[in-house]
Amino acid sequence: MTDQASNNKSGFMGWIDKRYPWTDFWKKHLSEYYAPRNFNFWYFFGSFSLLVFASQIISGIWLVMEYTPTADGSFPSVQHIMREVRYGWLLRFMHTTGASAFFVVVYLHMYRGLIYGSYKKPRELVWLVGMVIYLMLLMEAFTGYVLPWGQMSYWGAAVITSFASAIPYLGDVLLIWLRGDFNVSGVTLHRFFSLHVIAIPLLLCVMIFVHLVALHHVGSNNPDGIEIKDKKNEKGIPLDGIPFHPYYTVKDLVGVVVFLMVFCYIMFFMPKMGGLFLEPDNFIPANPMVTPPEISPVWYMTPFYAMLRAVPNKLFGVITMAAAIALMFVLPWLDRSRVRSIRYKGKLSKIAITVFVVCFIGLGYLGHEAVSPIRTLLSRLFTLGYFGFFLLMPFYTAYESTKPLPERVTG
Repeated sequence: MTDQASNNKSGFMGWIDKRYPWTDFWKKHLSEYYAPRNFNFWYFFGSFSLLVFASQIISGIWLVMEYTPTADGSFPSVQHIMREVRYGWLLRFMHTTGASAFFVVVYLHMYRGLIYGSYKKPRELVWLVGMVIYLMLLMEAFTGYVLPWGQMSYWGAAVITSFASAIPYLGDVLLIWLRGDFNVSGVTLHRFFSLHVIAIPLLLCVMIFVHLVALHHVGSNNPDGIEIKDKKNEKGIPLDGIPFHPYYTVKDLVGVVVFLMVFCYIMFFMPKMGGLFLEPDNFIPANPMVTPPEISPVWYMTPFYAMLRAVPNKLFGVITMAAAIALMFVLPWLDRSRVRSIRYKGKLSKIAITVFVVCFIGLGYLGHEAVSPIRTLLSRLFTLGYFGFFLLMPFYTAYESTKPLPERVTG
């Protein structure tokens, strides 16, 4: 029936449809993709992620046109972009603000998955692909952080790559392989430039496509955690579903306008965000002979950096940091609850998610501050709380009392 409809079409779109399944794609993923009718505020952040990703690609392409990926030319080329290229300052601030905005919306997108159980059956693969995307974003952010070749860029690269040396037997070999040299040098910079501009963005495009296809195959979750596919009318349309287009595309456009207003305000009036987005030390050329008083990564990596510093042993610190991310991958199999959404879970789950959020934000703050005995103690407590959320989940989700699910999705 679809092929016949395509063949009957005339004009330009008919010509396209005979050669490319544009109409089928439009129907499957937009006009006839039925999403739950009760999406709320938390469902904006997936669309925002795509918007910021597009912004990063576009601004990054223009920045690369003027950037020089060498140890001698990197820092001067960034200053050239800021001071001499027409609207270069705007492109750079768009890119640096976009990097932080990307992680803001991604963290909120992941939080929405946590509270509404979007990782549970049948969406395990959607969650796993999303976690791979998150790992790639961390690598993309780190490689991009090195490119300005300021003091914090250089020493941040030195500290992060040195983690590889903690691995027994293979550590020194891996360290040289990562840096391309015995120390962080121009070779390291050029290697990270290649990864940041070509390899990781290409992989991100592929994984985002896979993420969206997997999501549309099993259908979107909703705040009630109820499968809308279970109740359909005589035409096979979910009773609690509405077409993604035009209803959610228009709704997302409203959210995009608000998001862009906040984004532009930060970009024009406070692009450094008090040193959180652009550190003062990164406005000083890299000097291998002078170490900054405090070396810390950008804010979106500081929770894991705080965990690393909380463990006295370097190897176990690296293992702790890696385990903190690895646990997110097995989350679908840790949650034994009979319901998906936090709305219908018991008090233990609500307390656990609250403790998790407090610990994650606390670790993020402590990872940005100088080391002190009290901060180290707090980092250890928050690290225990973070891991407790995951490791105790099979127990408190299996035995807590849950509320009965409604027959249909609520408003």
